[in-house]
Amino acid sequence: MPDVKVEKIRDDPELYIIRVDDDRIRYFEATWSIPEGITYNAYLMKLDGATVLFDLSKREYTDLFMEALGKLVDPKEITHVVIHHTEPDHTGALPAFLEANGYKAKLIGTSFAKRFLEGFYGEKVVENFHTIKDGEEMSIGGKTFRFITVPWLHWPDTMITYVVEEGLIFSCDAGGGYGIPERIDDSDEEVVQRYLPHVTKYIVTIIGHYHKYIVQNIKKLRNLGIIDDARMILPGHGLIWRKNPARIFEHYEAVGAGKATKGKVLVLYDSMYGFVERRMEIVLDELRKNGLNPVVYRFTDKEAPAVSDILGEVPDSEAIIIGASTFEADIHPRIRYTLFELLDKANYEKPVLIVGAYGWGGVAGRKIETLIARSKFDHVDTVEGRGMLRKEDEERLREAVRKLISWIS
Repeated sequence: MPDVKVEKIRDDPELYIIRVDDDRIRYFEATWSIPEGITYNAYLMKLDGATVLFDLSKREYTDLFMEALGKLVDPKEITHVVIHHTEPDHTGALPAFLEANGYKAKLIGTSFAKRFLEGFYGEKVVENFHTIKDGEEMSIGGKTFRFITVPWLHWPDTMITYVVEEGLIFSCDAGGGYGIPERIDDSDEEVVQRYLPHVTKYIVTIIGHYHKYIVQNIKKLRNLGIIDDARMILPGHGLIWRKNPARIFEHYEAVGAGKATKGKVLVLYDSMYGFVERRMEIVLDELRKNGLNPVVYRFTDKEAPAVSDILGEVPDSEAIIIGASTFEADIHPRIRYTLFELLDKANYEKPVLIVGAYGWGGVAGRKIETLIARSKFDHVDTVEGRGMLRKEDEERLREAVRKLISWIS
């Protein structure tokens, strides 16, 4: 059952989070399986002579959001609305809010944001819109608001707000993650450890296509000095970071750069009748004999993992092993689709070993090689065999795994 959490974050200036917990969603962007759910975070800051709302919530939770907002302030008293990113999970409640506000609040965002809002909700919502320039500062309620564009994190409209005197970074999607954490902030390390894998999965599925811009934009913020000076980072999804504010951007950098965990190997395969699986058992045995830690996802007649979960394992893997059946003179459809998303969302310079099995003609291996050749991944070897596993197949598989291990050693 969706819920809303309203908590005071600071007394001076008076700052609140309005967090809608969406446990009803199943597929984010109608694509990514997220049984862990997601939160939509908005923030309200009360200042001298001004009240600022940072982002809103998803349209289907408008009533929940507006009721929570109304307990903190009369919507007519809100003077400014900062739109960091126009995607409807953060702006869906905007038309209803503006109606309640009497269209008095000044909206603040990028030129792209203005264009997108008009496209989503009509001309009236942007009648009182201030278009910022990158690095522009504005005095609101006695505080200095600095607006910094971070395009392609993950849309061209994206910006962050830095409240200079307070060291507060409002970052919307940048710094966010899937999941509905038990706390609103990073004060409990166990909560953080459970949450971070959901952040990785979020980064890859949502920003992965543009992952080079993650490193680029965080470097930009570092050069401006605001990450080191930040006392709190307040994203549009998931945890607030105040115990260790820089940690979330460090995590984003690591994912964007594909920083590997020593010994981790992602093993992904399909097996219709056990022929590929028997080969992968040899592969896994050889990996473990050599002290590596395989993380295994398999498509069989009994299981079909979420592609979103597989993608989340790629950034910190040292290597990837793909096992595929030849299926109708092509790659098995489950593996083919997974590869399509992997090469688009998690395209890193990592070594890949291909393993395959076929009935009358081996095609999958060659087709995967062609896909890998067009990517940043490095093809190490391909080992395919017809039907049952034979002694010579086992020797070739073990040799190929050792070749992969020497590649990452």
